[in-house]
Amino acid sequence: MKVILKADIERLGKVGEVVTVAAGYARNFLMPRELAFEATEKNLARIEVDKKRYVKVQAKARLDAEALAAKLAALSLTIRQPAGESDKLFGTVTTMDIATALEKEGFSIDRKQITIEEPIKTLGIYTVPVKLAHEVSAAVKVWVVRE
Repeated sequence: MKVILKADIERLGKVGEVVTVAAGYARNFLMPRELAFEATEKNLARIEVDKKRYVKVQAKARLDAEALAAKLAALSLTIRQPAGESDKLFGTVTTMDIATALEKEGFSIDRKQITIEEPIKTLGIYTVPVKLAHEVSAAVKVWVVRE
């Protein structure tokens, strides 16, 4: 069965794409959750108009994300944590700690957008990537200092 996707679905396609799926998958999963609709002539014509609007919205969102990435790249956060004699923290710096520090600086970034590749367990300077949009990310400098 051919359907038009209303949302990005991992391993299936992006918004506006016409994909072929099993009829049961379309009827029982995609359509009830309003993730897709049937690919008829009328719907195909409607989706072309929606695609143009979607492209404009995505372009604006990308520009906004790039502007935010430039601001975040210039930012330097300081997080105070209790530490022992050998500069080891009594815990770790989490994405929630970084999101809270960003919130104090006036940026509303969800903690799920922040990626810490390996746990921050010692004092020092770290570069933490923040995913802002599809293919747009920023690197935030985080200083972890003794409390």
